[in-house]
Amino acid sequence: MILYEYPFNERIRSLLRLEYLFDRLFFFAQAGDARMHQAAVSAMFDLLDACERTDLKGAILQELERQRATLAALRDHPEVAQQALQATLAEIERAAAALAAQGKIGQNLRENEWLVSLRGRLAVPGGATQVDMPSYFAWQSKPESVRQADLQRWIAPLRPLSEALNIVLQLLREGGRRIECVAPQGAYQEMLAGRVHQLLRVWVDGSQGLFPEISANKYMIWIRFSIQDGELKPQQVGRDVPFTMALCSS
Repeated sequence: MILYEYPFNERIRSLLRLEYLFDRLFFFAQAGDARMHQAAVSAMFDLLDACERTDLKGAILQELERQRATLAALRDHPEVAQQALQATLAEIERAAAALAAQGKIGQNLRENEWLVSLRGRLAVPGGATQVDMPSYFAWQSKPESVRQADLQRWIAPLRPLSEALNIVLQLLREGGRRIECVAPQGAYQEMLAGRVHQLLRVWVDGSQGLFPEISANKYMIWIRFSIQDGELKPQQVGRDVPFTMALCSS
């Protein structure tokens, strides 16, 4: 099954984009050649750009506090596993404290003059060649272990943000109940009657070669399933499509 997610608001959209960038950063920062590490550096700068445009640290701290308050209200509820609840609350509090203790996200990267110079060169297509920035080529020519150690040192101050983000999105996703649905003639609509949701998750059988094009707001969900032709142009399907869906609100 292939999972597609659709945010109901810009705040959740920003968090999903941040998760995507962290995934790329951590993947390419592993052992690998200089080209992989260049992809890691680019992802690191993309994260820095995202954090500069919006107050993601503040948004995540607010979301952690909201989820903490929601879960705390379940204390002593007879149908809630109290041990698991306390463990989750403790995890939220640890993540919030670690993130709050951080200064401005990415400040260590802004204070490194060489990284600031490299950031500017990478913004230019092909601008990080040895012709334009020989010092970067020299860094790429260092042993893999040295490059990897540098990357981990630069990334370390970003980890509290990543860990807090993971908790926020995990709790949000776990709050959705999966239901089996069918899209008649490839199209599905559902009225929401103004109920507030934050994330829509759609699972599709990968063997069908289909993907959902989603539009949603607090009043309605609209999903249209398409398939790609030989030129990868989307073509709406005209048959019933079974899929799984979850609406996440927590």
